[in-house]
Amino acid sequence: MKTVFLDLDGTLTDPKPGITKSFIYALENLGLPTPAPDDLEWVIGPALLDSFARLQVDDPQIAVDLYRECYTRDGLFENRVYDGIPDLLSGLRDAGYTMCLATAKPHAYARKITAHFGLAEYLTHEFGPELDGTRNNKGDLLAYALDLTGYDAHNSIMIGDRHHDIDAARAVGMKSVGVTWGYGSLDELSAADAICQTPAALAATIADLLPR
Repeated sequence: MKTVFLDLDGTLTDPKPGITKSFIYALENLGLPTPAPDDLEWVIGPALLDSFARLQVDDPQIAVDLYRECYTRDGLFENRVYDGIPDLLSGLRDAGYTMCLATAKPHAYARKITAHFGLAEYLTHEFGPELDGTRNNKGDLLAYALDLTGYDAHNSIMIGDRHHDIDAARAVGMKSVGVTWGYGSLDELSAADAICQTPAALAATIADLLPR
């Protein structure tokens, strides 16, 4: 069995409006300076707790709770599927690949997004952290996914737009592809086995690295 693990934010969907709006809401309610949305693209991908800690927020968990207050009310579906992603997923399914979600977003939210945007039908499993932060580390998340499913890391590949995806794949012995239409830089994707510029080209890249 050949398995493709897919990141969500910045890989399947563009979540910038909802994420940055909710992040700003949290900072405002903590009485902290609020950057412009374009200056917050770096928060798309990593665990929220880590992003708030990077800003030296006194209590990152309170900030996360405020973020979720806005996100669950307004931000969850302020999001869009990248052009070409449905065709990519349909093609991978027709080619016989098993597809799973592996996201830093809590699975309680991720599953609502994939269902809302018609992506869930392509995914055999959907993995994300618990709301309490369990498996926030993406390497731990992939290890958990492999253990739960019995899939072989050597027959699997991780697709994502941030270095967290590439680092996680390496940690479990999995190949990886960095995608450039999301929010990671080329530098942070440099350790990937391949870098892909468009969803249309990704199927061929996967087939080269993980042939059927």
